[in-house]
Amino acid sequence: ACRSTPMICSGFKRFPAIPTSLRRPTLPSNPDPVQGRRSVFDIQQGVSIGLFVRGCIDKSPDLDLHRIDVFGSREHKYKIIGAATVHSLPQALIHPNSPFYLFVSQDQTYRSEFEAMVPLQDVTESHSVGVVTARDSLTIAFTPEEVWDRVQEFSRLGAEQAREVFALRDDVRDWKVSLAQADLRSSPLSKARIKPILYRPFDIRYTYYTGQTKGFIGQPATAIMSHMIDVTNVGLMTTRKIEVGNFGHAICSRVMTESHSVSLKEVNYLFPLWLYPSRSGLAISSEKRPNFKPHFLRALAHALGVEVAEPHKFPLGITPDLLFNYAYAVLHSPNYRTRFADFLRIDFPRLPLIGNYELLRVLGRIGGDLVALHLCESAQLDRPTVEFVGTGSAQIEKVSWLRDTVWVDRALRTGFCGVPEEVWSFRVGSYQVCEKWLKDRRGRTLSADDIVHYQKIVVAISETIRLMGEIDEVIEEHGGWPGAFASPEAEG
Repeated sequence: ACRSTPMICSGFKRFPAIPTSLRRPTLPSNPDPVQGRRSVFDIQQGVSIGLFVRGCIDKSPDLDLHRIDVFGSREHKYKIIGAATVHSLPQALIHPNSPFYLFVSQDQTYRSEFEAMVPLQDVTESHSVGVVTARDSLTIAFTPEEVWDRVQEFSRLGAEQAREVFALRDDVRDWKVSLAQADLRSSPLSKARIKPILYRPFDIRYTYYTGQTKGFIGQPATAIMSHMIDVTNVGLMTTRKIEVGNFGHAICSRVMTESHSVSLKEVNYLFPLWLYPSRSGLAISSEKRPNFKPHFLRALAHALGVEVAEPHKFPLGITPDLLFNYAYAVLHSPNYRTRFADFLRIDFPRLPLIGNYELLRVLGRIGGDLVALHLCESAQLDRPTVEFVGTGSAQIEKVSWLRDTVWVDRALRTGFCGVPEEVWSFRVGSYQVCEKWLKDRRGRTLSADDIVHYQKIVVAISETIRLMGEIDEVIEEHGGWPGAFASPEAEG
C-alpha cells in the first residue's frame, strides 16, 4: 500500500509492510519492471501484507514502519515470503506523517518550503473536474458538422440500434443510451448547443452540450463550465495527483475542458480566471468577478506591502490577468517541477506568496507569453519554422520521428520537416504533444488548416521550452528558490 492513516499510525507501535502489487513499473530498485508488477493477489490496485504490533516495548512516541519490497513473478514472491521471517528480509525504515501518511520513502528536503506556499484550491474560490462525457467516441468530434450528424442520427434511432450503430459498450451509472437519447429529445435539436471543448493539449474539438447531468454527456460539470461557455475567459487545467512521471500538468484554455485534457491517468481540474453571474436570472451581481479568495488577496497584499484596491480588492498595482500569468509561469518553472517533484505527485500545485513586485511583474510577463502560445493567440505562431513535405496523400498512416522530421506515412515520404528532437519529445502532462495530436487523427487526411495548426504547435512548444528556461533564469537573478519570492525589505 502507498498510504497509511493516522489511526493505524497511532494504534500500533511497529508494523512491517510488504507491497505485493506495484502500479508504477519503473521503481529504481526493481530489476524486472514487468515481472515486478505481478501481485500475489488477483487484484489490480496496489496492496500490501502488513504485520501490526500493538504492544510497546518503550514509551517512545515514534512509529517504526519497515517497508520490504519483493520484486519478481508471483511464484518468486510466494517462495521468498514463504521462506522468510520479518527480520530476514532487507527493510527500509519509513516515517509516515501528516497529512498523507505515505507508505513510501519521500525526500523531505523541501517539504517545509512547499508547505509554506499556498495550495491552488486555497488561491481560488471555485474549481472542478473537467467534463466527463463517459462516451467520447460518440460525444466528441473533430468538427461541428460531425457532432451535428451524430446527434441527429443517435436521437432518431432506437436504443439498441443506436448502441450497435455507434459501437457503444454497456450502460453505466452516469451514462445510459436511453437517458442520453431522452436528453436530446427533450427539446428541438439546435446547432447553437454545439460547443468547442479542449480535449487534449492544443486539440480543440466539439461536443453537443445540454448541461444535463446523466444526459448526452455523463457529467457536464455545468457549475464550472458555465464560466467558460459563450463568454471571454481563460482557465488553468491541472491535476491533484500524478500516478506516472513527474509534474508537467498545466495547460490553459478559453473553452470548456474535458476531464483528461492534460493527463489520461489522473482526474484533471479546471480553475477559471473569471466567474460570471448565473444566467438563471437569480444572480446577486451582473458583473463578472475574478476567481480568487479574498483571504489570499489580503495575504498577497500584505506580502507585497501594499493596500488592496477596488473594484475586486486586489493588491494595488496587481490585476487578475497578471496574477493568473504569474501562477502559470511558476508552474512552468523546471526548477519548481524538480524541486517539489515528490509533493506535486500527491496534491494540488502550490504558489509562493510572493513579496517581490519586480519578480511578480517579470514572471507575469513571461507567463502571459506562455498563455498566448498555448491558446494559439501569439503572433509568433504566424511564423512557421517547419515545412510540410511530400507529394503523396496527407493521410496519416503511421506517426514517427527521424532526422528532425515527423513522418505521417509508412514510407517516410510525407511529413513535417524541421522538428527538433526536444520539441518532438516535449510533454504536456502525460501527453507527448507532437505525437499525440497526429496519432489521434490516424486514418484521417490532414486538411490545409490541420497542417497550419500543427506548424503552430511546433512553434508553440519550441517557444515554451525557451521561456521555461527564461523563467528559471529570472528567478535565479532575483536570488533563487525560495529567497527570490521574499520582499526586498525582508531580505534586507
